[in-house]
Amino acid sequence: MPSSTLPRLILASGSAYRRELLGRLHLPFDAVSPDIDETPRPGEAPETTALRLAREKAAAVASTHPGALVIGSDQVATLDGVQIGKPGDHARALAQLQMMRGRRVVFHTALCLWDGRLAFDAAAQASQLDNVQVFVTFRDLPDAELDAYLRIEQPYDCAGSAKNEGLGIALLERIDSSDPTALTGLPLIALTGMLRRAGMPFFTTQQ
Repeated sequence: MPSSTLPRLILASGSAYRRELLGRLHLPFDAVSPDIDETPRPGEAPETTALRLAREKAAAVASTHPGALVIGSDQVATLDGVQIGKPGDHARALAQLQMMRGRRVVFHTALCLWDGRLAFDAAAQASQLDNVQVFVTFRDLPDAELDAYLRIEQPYDCAGSAKNEGLGIALLERIDSSDPTALTGLPLIALTGMLRRAGMPFFTTQQ
């Protein structure tokens, strides 16, 4: 399929991490930040929050970009079933790492591919959804090391306060997942499967 007939691909995200991951597929794409409320609903299960937000992000961008394939993704980290959000500052990040040290944290990385070539109100047909779980065991490290890490990498925009693709990997003892890219925020194994089902070709010089 030549590039002129490829559907427009849009990443519904302002995340630099997700843009870098999607760029690995060598497909032309645009990035558009969705304008949605990302607040979890009362009593909502973490995986339900992640899946709902991934779909809402994709749908919001698809509504203003008809005919496009739109990728939405959202990640929710949990410890003992309690959601762990983005810390936003040093003090909250340190508190998160102190709480998680020596423990196993579950990261729910939800993914939605919205096919804007289908009728927008045909929600069941228009979107593919998946939730990729990653189980991360943190090392039991002293406060001084946790504080030093945060001052070096400043991962205040990351749920769980650690960049596994950077120095944060030194905080981790074990990662268990079917998709190594899910922890960074965009599960590429699941995504390439969705794109294939939507008719997107790979390994072609015509892209």
